[in-house]
Amino acid sequence: MSENCLFCKIAKGEIPSRKVYEDDDFLAFHDINPAAPVHLLLVPRKHIVSLEDVTAADAGWLGRMVSLVPRLASENGCSPGPEGGFRLVSNAGKDGGQEVAHLHFHILGGPRPWQARLATLAS
Repeated sequence: MSENCLFCKIAKGEIPSRKVYEDDDFLAFHDINPAAPVHLLLVPRKHIVSLEDVTAADAGWLGRMVSLVPRLASENGCSPGPEGGFRLVSNAGKDGGQEVAHLHFHILGGPRPWQARLATLAS
């Protein structure tokens, strides 16, 4: 873990979060500035800056991290199947839009904002 990393501090319990999952390797919590009805952050406890820093040696834990995503999405309000689903986003580096220098996945889902508007226009 890194002393000055926001997500490392959250993982250590030094900064509060609305946790939805944690184990020895990962932590998932609600984003404080959600961009969708469901917006979770999934972070490894191991400090790694971004996907740019992942190597073949990381395949095991990264595979386990990715395999958690559908479960967390479903348990936190994303509807399953082709009519539901979720979006998985990981920004890498400043040009990629990464704001916190700790690998993390955004799990986004729930009703899309424009669907409600289209339904209103159709009626």
